[in-house]
Amino acid sequence: MRNATRHLLLATALTLFALAAHAQLSNDDCLGCHGDPSAAPVHVDAAKFNASVHAPLNCTDCHENVKDIPHENAVDRFMVPKMCAKCHEQKRYFEDVHGRGTLEKGLNVSAICSDCHTAHEVRPKSDPASTISHQNVPKTCGKCHEGIFNQWVQSAHGKLWSGGLSARQPGKRRAESPPLHEGPVCSTCHEAHGIRRTETPSFRLGVVTECSNCHAHEAPTYRDSFHGQATELGFVATAKCSDCHTPHLNLPKSDPRSSVNPANIVKTCGKCHPHANANFASFQPHADPHDKTKSPQVYYVYNYLMKWLLISVFIFFGIHTLLWLQRSIVALVRGELPKHESPSGRWILRFKKKHRLTHIAIVVSFLALAATGLPLMYSHQPWGKALAHAFGGVGVSTNIHRIFAVVTIGYALFHLGFLLRGAFIRRDWSMFWGPDSMMPRVRDVVDLKNMLKWFFYRGPRPRFDRFTYWEKFDYFAVFWGVPVIGLSGLMLWIPELVTRVLPGWALNVAMLVHGDEALLAIGFIFTFHFFHTHLRPEAFPLDPVMFTGRMPLERFEEERPDEYERLVAEGRLEEFLTSPPTDGQLTFTRVFGFTTLTIGVLLIVAIYMTIF
Repeated sequence: MRNATRHLLLATALTLFALAAHAQLSNDDCLGCHGDPSAAPVHVDAAKFNASVHAPLNCTDCHENVKDIPHENAVDRFMVPKMCAKCHEQKRYFEDVHGRGTLEKGLNVSAICSDCHTAHEVRPKSDPASTISHQNVPKTCGKCHEGIFNQWVQSAHGKLWSGGLSARQPGKRRAESPPLHEGPVCSTCHEAHGIRRTETPSFRLGVVTECSNCHAHEAPTYRDSFHGQATELGFVATAKCSDCHTPHLNLPKSDPRSSVNPANIVKTCGKCHPHANANFASFQPHADPHDKTKSPQVYYVYNYLMKWLLISVFIFFGIHTLLWLQRSIVALVRGELPKHESPSGRWILRFKKKHRLTHIAIVVSFLALAATGLPLMYSHQPWGKALAHAFGGVGVSTNIHRIFAVVTIGYALFHLGFLLRGAFIRRDWSMFWGPDSMMPRVRDVVDLKNMLKWFFYRGPRPRFDRFTYWEKFDYFAVFWGVPVIGLSGLMLWIPELVTRVLPGWALNVAMLVHGDEALLAIGFIFTFHFFHTHLRPEAFPLDPVMFTGRMPLERFEEERPDEYERLVAEGRLEEFLTSPPTDGQLTFTRVFGFTTLTIGVLLIVAIYMTIF
């Protein structure tokens, strides 16, 4: 017990002695040696230190291992960050490339705090004399990154910086020089602490945001391009600003050294598109449909074709749908609508198996194309990001999109073959005219006029034949949409091959047409076609006819009276009588029908919420 007490007293005495010795070393004691200019490289300029933010500190606050004079080297480079962290939160530094290089890999060349902030003349970045002030950051970083600095100083960004320095020198003021804060420097893009490796996904995906902070005019046009849409959805591989304009030697297009100069642009595009040619390189990555001078082809196609096509279709069918809805509700209340029951137990075949299977292929492929294409168009919306993530990201969803594009081409060719076979092999030309044809005729105009009268309570509900005017519009919307969307999509799928023949602006037009025509198709199908077929009170909540191919004879007689009477008069009604749908057919219809209907409604609601 006595020995323990004796050891404790001895340890206490030694501790007090060390503290006393430590306290005895004042800054004046240290500067007695280190204040001598001949003491380089350990010389400390007292005036500079007293002007620094650390002036209130004692030398031994940082150099804790110095207990007496003389002493050994008091600086351990690898301990500096930890020592600074006692007063300054350094978590971000510890995790960035400098901190990990120093502390994890033991690299002498990796920057520590004093390399950027200096050891004894630490000033706030608002001080023009500070090594980390806006105008001094490039030179500070350039001490280690000399090659990059030499590139950057020649760039458009570097010239803004060097122009600002010239403007501040006496006798060299230039009124046209921009304010210093307008020119980006190293820490503008790379931050000061928390610097990431440039090849990491987080850094690459953040490039666009950083550039957009200054280049606000170019940001929207990039965002609307495939590059911008894919980047917004987290696709790392697609081109970012720095991929085309280079990270540090970004120069105006007019500069022969610029990566986007006409003489160099093919090589620049070739980094991602190895078969790029001059036509391909004339594609406009910042095409603006509102700028006639910059993007004339895109401007005219958008403003004089696609915009008015969208507006006219949605205005006409929007009014048509609202009028129909209010009239059907009144008719429902009055008991005027046809019944779906079959008291006689007799059913009529409306659509053959090949037509039903074709329609199922249309439904599945259309939903898949919409669900994988919309995330790109609405990449800036949370629901667009969530939908893309659900498919596994842009890379996966693009492949799914292309698979169902092939399915679409398949059913389109199948249907075209059906028409040609009927016309030229079976010699059945009735599909091109007459009551069984999908071709428009004068009767459709009369039906529309009578339907409007019914909407406004000025006449009875029209009598319809095999196909109504809105069903024909639905049909030709697909007939028009498939080749337009399909061909424009194919151009975007194989752009390098297409530009062997067509100029680059054709790709800009193809992207505009593909997106707007797809949006028109999605909006029309999920709004008006769903109403015409399923959501109107006469059929709500689901019309199973297109899936089972059958409908009760009594409903057929009420909904298609002209076709019914024609078949009776021709003695052909018995040809179309069939058995009722099986339980399996009805179950499939309910599951498949309600699933696809729900998906379509959710997608169109998301679109409308985004637009309005």
